[in-house]
Amino acid sequence: MAWFKKTRKPMAAPAKEKPSRVPEGLWVKCPGCAQAIYNKDLVTTLNVCPKCGHHFRLGAAERLRTLFDAAWTEYDKDLVSTDPLSFTDTKPYRARLKAGMEGTGLRDAVIVASGAIDGIETMVAAMEYEFIGGSMGVVVGEKIARAIERAIGARMPVVIVCCSGGARMMEGALSLMQMAKICAALARLDRERLPYIAVLTDPTTGGVTASFAMLGDLNIAEPKALIGFAGPRVIEQTIRQKLPDGFQRSEFLMEKGMLDLVVDRRELKATIASALRFMGAGALATQSEAVSP
Repeated sequence: MAWFKKTRKPMAAPAKEKPSRVPEGLWVKCPGCAQAIYNKDLVTTLNVCPKCGHHFRLGAAERLRTLFDAAWTEYDKDLVSTDPLSFTDTKPYRARLKAGMEGTGLRDAVIVASGAIDGIETMVAAMEYEFIGGSMGVVVGEKIARAIERAIGARMPVVIVCCSGGARMMEGALSLMQMAKICAALARLDRERLPYIAVLTDPTTGGVTASFAMLGDLNIAEPKALIGFAGPRVIEQTIRQKLPDGFQRSEFLMEKGMLDLVVDRRELKATIASALRFMGAGALATQSEAVSP
């Protein structure tokens, strides 16, 4: 029955995909509503989705641009960790530091600067999540403590924008010491009757939450930010119970009395300026000018 033999047709070569005429990076998908957003539209809304209000994460430099009126003066930008424990795990700590520096252009996970917020001279520390998860090591602790001391000397308020996974495990107990050091500096700021506002963004966890993030005269959070010490998954596994909806999100903490305000990023600068004036920061600036020669 050779005449009944099946013949296979040769497979056609796959059609070549035509190159896209749309340049990459022009659009971003919102995790909140799954809508495509034009990047230029995000810039005008301070990286807040114009459709659902989802707050995209902001880098430290971008954060300072949203808060300060114009240019600012940066401090201690050349401080670098020395890898005090010579930490090596799946990846050496020095390699992580190098990757963080190359990826962000920063030496560590915080930028400290002074400038005017709606005309009020303010010391601001903004944390950078893209640098090893915004973790707090010796350099972060030292820069924030020095910022507070400078603010005391200059009689100006302090704002810390928190965005961190917590203390940096690669520096062990030395990173945990920064919690006490910053809290002690904030206690001196309080004795000088100078305002401190904590801004908690997504995420604010671990040792940062357990120390300076929750010590503000006013604690402000962005909408739906994850805020807590241990993460929800760890807590569920520990207590073996289902956590309530929205647990450890800004609105949940606000309801439980852990926060003072939940503020949309587009209103954050005005809210901070209003609070600082209410706390007398405007009067402090006037007094400082009067004392200056």
